[in-house]
Formats: sequence, C-alpha cells, structure tokens
Amino acid sequence: MGNLLRVTARKVIIDCDPGLDDALALVLAFGDPELEVVGITTVAGNAALERTTANALRLRAFLGTGEVPVVPGSSHALTGNRLAREGGPHGVSGLGAVTLPEPSPPPADGHAAGFITEAVRAHPGEVTLVALGPLTNVALAVRAAPDLVDQVRDLVVLGGSYTRPAPAPDFNLAADPEAAALVFGAGRAVTALGVDVAGRARAGRAVVAEMRAMGRLGRELLAPCAEFPGRAGGDEGPAVYDACAIACVINPEVAAFAPAAVTVETSGSSGGSGSAEGTHVTGAGAAAGRPLPGTTVTVLRPAGPANALVATALDVERFWELTLNAYRRLALRLG
Repeated sequence: MGNLLRVTARKVIIDCDPGLDDALALVLAFGDPELEVVGITTVAGNAALERTTANALRLRAFLGTGEVPVVPGSSHALTGNRLAREGGPHGVSGLGAVTLPEPSPPPADGHAAGFITEAVRAHPGEVTLVALGPLTNVALAVRAAPDLVDQVRDLVVLGGSYTRPAPAPDFNLAADPEAAALVFGAGRAVTALGVDVAGRARAGRAVVAEMRAMGRLGRELLAPCAEFPGRAGGDEGPAVYDACAIACVINPEVAAFAPAAVTVETSGSSGGSGSAEGTHVTGAGAAAGRPLPGTTVTVLRPAGPANALVATALDVERFWELTLNAYRRLALRLG
C-alpha cells in the first residue's frame, strides 16, 4: 500500500543507510500525505551495504510499500575506504533488535547514482533528494551529471554540525569527506540539518509510550527502534536525527534556517581558525586548528556567497506533533 497522495504531494528520493533512525524517517515519509516517495537508494554506513539494502527491503515490505523501488549504491567511499561502522550504535544488523520478515521482491537493478539521475531528469524541478547517510551516492550522481543540481527541487542533507563545535566530525560526513565536499561545492545551495540541531529531537519515555500504543507498527518497529540499548539516551531518549530531515521537507517551519558558507575538511591538515565573527569550526581538532576529515567550517550569514541553508533551531514540539500524527496514520493503515 503506497502513500495516500494528494495532488500537491512532493516527490522525494531518500538516500539512506538503515539504520534505526533511518527506519523512523522512512515511516514518517510513508505516513505523511505531503510526500510521494519515488525511490529509496541505499549506501553503506550504519551497516554494510548488503545489510542496509536488506533493511530497506524489509522495511518496505513491512510498511506495505512494495511498489517503491529500492536501489543499492555504494559500499565504499570515493577514495575506496570502507564506509560501514558495523556493530556500532545500530547493532550488527543495522536495525538493533528489530526483527522483520525476509524481504521480497529483490532490489531494483542498477546503481543508486544512476537511479537518482534518471528519476530527477524524468521530473525536472519536482524531486527533492534527501540524503540521510554518507554522501557517496549523491556525489557520484553529481560528478557524472553536474547539471543534476539544477534539476532537483531541493537537496537536503542530514549531517555535519554548523552552529557549535562538536567533539568529533559527524559520521555521515566523516565516512566520505571527499563526497561531502563535492556535494557542498556542486554549485547548488544545500539544505543542511546538522546533528547539533537534529539532536534536540529525542524519543523520551512519553514519546515511546505513544509509539507503543500504535498497534503492530508501534510494537514491532517504532518502540524497538527507540529503545535499542546501543542508542540509549537516558531519560531524554535517543536522538532521531534522520526523521528531522524528513520532517523539514514536509514542513520547513519545523526548523529555522540561515544562509551559510560551508567547507568540508578532507585532508585534516587545514581549516579555519574559528576566530572570525560567525565562523564555526565544528569538529574534532578545532581547538588546535587542525580539523579532522569530515569537519565542517561554517560561516553563518556570510558577506559573500552562501552554498548552504543550515538549520539553526528546531521546534521540537512541532516536530513530534507532525511525526506522531504521521505514525498514527500509517499504523491505522497497517492494522
């Protein structure tokens, strides 16, 4: 069963590495009538590519959205380094303790980068590309077809940190910093939601209790995603980063955004000093002036050109109202 579409539904491609919070993001996308998911593309990240692809297929089957193509992409970064962080906060499988039926049908043929290019060109100006994992697939698409950035409706990236220093570079950018630098330098303003802002949305006890009341969807998927020990966040619960990116596509007023000039460090040997007004070196090594690869150097509201709109605040109450309502809609459809 697909989205309950309205004439105004926005077409989206979701490039992801499922992933517990990727799963919560996909449920939101399929549960809100504002979106039409035209494809899911996968990348290694929270688990190896074969696992993230299998997880996307399982989620598609569980959610009754079998008509949406799932297209696998990159297992390694542009430099050839392996992308996956297996056994991390999402567990070995990538979906923690969630158990879903074996997927059917199989993934679509081809590579994610090619699918992205073809789908955007088939609907110029209509498709929003939402990247929830390492940016390798998006970078490959842009590198092969530079005009792609002029044909997307919007390019939304979950990753980085833009408003304050972070103890370490965000995984999504650090996993393939060359890809991230290519995307931010592609000539199209990126809508970027950093973990500094998205991390304010947490699935606390009250939220999980609401999830559990949502029938099979809540018991078998939503609550287990939020309660997996690897992502425990104390009384506040774990952050649901990826769902925030989807929520901002549905309703941009969920977050406040500001223009910014963003540079992604690739070598680890250079980077801004962070001393200029409005400049933030937001990653490990910032204090020593030697940011690690994947670190973002951000100038908010620059006097010169901006290559991004970065989130600076999140309306957490509005986010959860939108998200839980979408979950309830899908829960009713699934029974």
